[in-house]
Amino acid sequence: MLDTVLLGGLVAKWSYRCGLHGRLQVTRHEVALPEDKRLPRPLTIAFASDFHAGPTTHPAIFSDLFDHIEAAQPDILLLGGDFVSCKSAYVAALAQRLSRCKPPAGKYAVFGNHDLWTDDRHLRHVLDAAGVEVLVNQNATLPFPFESVSVGGLDDPWTGRADASTAFQGAAEIRILLMHAPDGLYLLEGEKFDVGFAGHTHGGQIALADGTPIVVPHGPLCRKYCHGKFQIEENGSLVVSRGIGCSTLPVRINADPELVICTLR
Repeated sequence: MLDTVLLGGLVAKWSYRCGLHGRLQVTRHEVALPEDKRLPRPLTIAFASDFHAGPTTHPAIFSDLFDHIEAAQPDILLLGGDFVSCKSAYVAALAQRLSRCKPPAGKYAVFGNHDLWTDDRHLRHVLDAAGVEVLVNQNATLPFPFESVSVGGLDDPWTGRADASTAFQGAAEIRILLMHAPDGLYLLEGEKFDVGFAGHTHGGQIALADGTPIVVPHGPLCRKYCHGKFQIEENGSLVVSRGIGCSTLPVRINADPELVICTLR
């Protein structure tokens, strides 16, 4: 129904050309590790989430995104899920540029609720072909010189079956948490992380002039951790992105799309 109402993307095309998708921003954060944890050099992380390829998002914004990623030259690319809206076939809008993007320490992803509402097996196939490792309650240790760092991917808190103990089993000393929604914090089961990344909230997608969201998506932590960098008690920093695309309505107001570049020192 949504695909039909939005005319297969024509409404999103008009919205993008009128500036109603917002203007893609690059937000930079720095996270300092505890004194007992060392890196051979700072690790530059690019994080993008909530693409919503499909009738709600004009694909031109993906070209903007990957141009910014290329300019930032990150060591690693993390992808926070919700690759598509409505149909898994829409992931094709991302596949070519994802394949061409080759950060030296790899590309890692988790699925979001919109992905799991479609054919996630097809999504995994396309992402695998693009060189993206999908982490469903799994972790991956980075290659040299960052072999002391693991990325733990937590399944979507509500649509999937999150299992934090499995996600970090055998992980390296320095732990990066990758999850779709900040509600994954509720399901950590005592597992620790040094820096975490989440999306899902869109920063409200439509917000007041000061950035206060008018409506946030489902999830008890989505308003508390709507956008920005937060210090989580007895844990590391959590960075929540506004994401890239639009969900349900092809409009963003006072909640511009966002690529996060985080330097871990």
